[in-house]
Amino acid sequence: MEELKDLYVGPRGIAVKILNRVDRTDAYLDKLIDVELKYGELSGPDKALLNEIVHGVIRWERRLDWILRGFYKGEFSKCIPNLKNAMRVALYQILFLDNIPHYAAVNEAVEFVKKIQGEKSANLVNAVLRNIIRTIEESEIRYPNPEEDEINYLGTYYSHPNWLVKRWLKRYGREFTEKLMEENNQRPKLTLRYNSLLTDRDSFIEKLQSAELKFRPSKYLEHFFVLLHLTNITDWNYFQQGYFSIQDESAGIPCLLLDPKPGETILDLCAAPGGKSTYIAELMNNQGKIIAVDKFQSRINLMKKNVERLKITNIEFLEADSETLQLPPVDKVLLDAPCSGLGVLTKKPEIKWKKDSDDIKRLSNIQTRLINNAAKLVKVGGTLVYSTCTIEPEENFEIIKKFLEDHPNFELIKYHPNIHPELIDENGCISTFPNVHDMDGSFAAKLIKLY
Repeated sequence: MEELKDLYVGPRGIAVKILNRVDRTDAYLDKLIDVELKYGELSGPDKALLNEIVHGVIRWERRLDWILRGFYKGEFSKCIPNLKNAMRVALYQILFLDNIPHYAAVNEAVEFVKKIQGEKSANLVNAVLRNIIRTIEESEIRYPNPEEDEINYLGTYYSHPNWLVKRWLKRYGREFTEKLMEENNQRPKLTLRYNSLLTDRDSFIEKLQSAELKFRPSKYLEHFFVLLHLTNITDWNYFQQGYFSIQDESAGIPCLLLDPKPGETILDLCAAPGGKSTYIAELMNNQGKIIAVDKFQSRINLMKKNVERLKITNIEFLEADSETLQLPPVDKVLLDAPCSGLGVLTKKPEIKWKKDSDDIKRLSNIQTRLINNAAKLVKVGGTLVYSTCTIEPEENFEIIKKFLEDHPNFELIKYHPNIHPELIDENGCISTFPNVHDMDGSFAAKLIKLY
């Protein structure tokens, strides 16, 4: 086994190993990559290449497979995993990485397959990839005919599953759907939220400038800055010292909607990984009490480390199931509900291949149970904010609509003076889309308990 392990070396070999795992298990992609980055022996540039290749192959898997199927003699789906993923890795580099010469991508794949599967398989890989390069150079790669089968064409070309394309076409129309899928396939942006307990906006800008980081302030949220180039930001001593967190702008919006005040008692349900709890603490100036609830102690332990790093002192942790939790009512409750994650496909491209419409139905039942229990935990006159990182109505406004029908003692608040008007939808809730707002897709609604 040790000898076999030694064959998966270098960023491309390790990429194949990770892709094999993703194909056959439900393992989280980011965790698999983190293990390699943390405990492997790759250099900085090789770590970046590994990350780029693995995310890129999964992002574009359907388009890659369509092309490979057209050139592979036999049934590509039944191809040995090492061969299949070695060809995907090579083709991704050929199609999307301009700084890697085509011959280098092919040679790496051929040598890897030769070591791991033998000469015959290596020759097959060589022939397939060289035929593809020749066809690309002649601009003759063909996709499904959009006139005959619009859904299949869009799904193949933009590398999304047909069920999702069909849903979005029906809801948003062709132009919006294409732009949404195009944006989902972009490399993710890194967004930083400065810690207002330790620094202020101007001082943080100076820190970013002193490190020669290229950035732009968020158009929508005061505490957020978008980095224009990906970098290993967690190695920076200012991160270790707690001056900022990594958090998408969309994840900060529910905290602003909650409008936490110093001295209040706030409940954060389904709190892990804890980014919202820490932002709420900063908005409260470390005064008052936040109870961060999560089902798993391991996730609570990760939150505790982050809270310590940020010098936050007003968060208490509770290991409990938010569906059945019983506590005396508090001033404000945030429920960031588990969801399909279909708003965060730039960061987690594997989600689109692992979820289907049944998952949305199943999750909406969980979300309904969670919000019904959350309602019991809010004081009269108190605030309940419901949020997700998906763009699917069954998990978003439809949950709120049904909740309000069943709970006449709650009212939906539609006036949000501290939220940028472009983020407020026709229902008075917050809806963000990657192709419209240049951030993750998300939803949030603010409810007040009347009696």
